[in-house]
Amino acid sequence: MSLAITTNLTPQQNWLERLGAGHIILAVALVLYPLVASDFFLTQIGGYSLIFGMLGLSLMLLAGYGGMVSLAQITVAGISAYAIAILGNNNSNILGFGWPWWLAVPFAVLAAALASALIGWISVRTEGIYTIMITLAIATATYYFAQQNYAIFNGHSGYAGIRAPAFWGIGWRDARPFYYLCLGLAVLSYAAVLYGSRSTFGMTLQAIRDNPRRMRALGYHVTAHKVFAWLLAGVIAGLAGVLLVWFNGRVSPGTIGVDAAIDVLIIAVIGGLRHPIGPFLGAVVVVLMQTFAIDIVGAERFNTLIGMVFLVIVFVSPDGILGLWGRIKPHLAQESLRPGQ
Repeated sequence: MSLAITTNLTPQQNWLERLGAGHIILAVALVLYPLVASDFFLTQIGGYSLIFGMLGLSLMLLAGYGGMVSLAQITVAGISAYAIAILGNNNSNILGFGWPWWLAVPFAVLAAALASALIGWISVRTEGIYTIMITLAIATATYYFAQQNYAIFNGHSGYAGIRAPAFWGIGWRDARPFYYLCLGLAVLSYAAVLYGSRSTFGMTLQAIRDNPRRMRALGYHVTAHKVFAWLLAGVIAGLAGVLLVWFNGRVSPGTIGVDAAIDVLIIAVIGGLRHPIGPFLGAVVVVLMQTFAIDIVGAERFNTLIGMVFLVIVFVSPDGILGLWGRIKPHLAQESLRPGQ
């Protein structure tokens, strides 16, 4: 009885309290960022980080909540990017059916999601290093298939001359509109993953990650849940692929190479796999390093510098930047409780 009274007296949180101060401050900062940033920082840093953050988010959904580490997320994004080039317009004189963007984009994302579900169905019965190896093999095979196929993928050259659409009187290729487009889709993907992780499906997926045998004994269809997670991750990677081909204006086998696949893994690991914000933090660090490391150590050694930063972060905090913040935060809280602080 007393428990019932206590429960009834528990104050209900409004939507601002549920959103949290951190999310509100971050959202305001990201919305106001174009007021102080140049076009270069809007697109090359802001937009590019959000795109790779979405790719890392799709990997985080699989690895963090499902325990399935994939090296094929850039492959899924590449399928979406190639679909935009083939279904829409390009200047390579190969294919290019001229579909409007509002028809090509849903088909591209659907193709990416179905391809991701197929990859998941192939690899879902494996665990750990075997899942990594299977997805790496799929990514490598797709790269060479695209490079050697001229009828569909235009071989090594790929497709160029792909432009973001203009509608509602806005040219979405311009720096500020493109940044807000990336921000809108990134926020939508982030909110969907965060909400999904707290849903019945998300909790079930995490329980399957921790003990699949017990969940199977309880009557849950483990394989179906894992494949559905791959499908959802494919939707996010597909959206990132659309933004990536609009950002670069082209897509080629180099876009879906093994180097790019490893970059996505590095982004997710540096940021942390315990929360959806982690991949976006990792993307900012990696994009800044890729952009400015050449100026610091030269073109021949910038990959070495990126590798050393990656090793330092992983050595200091195996959980990435999120793990590092988790260690610092209690000390900051204790400092604030001291008298006179």
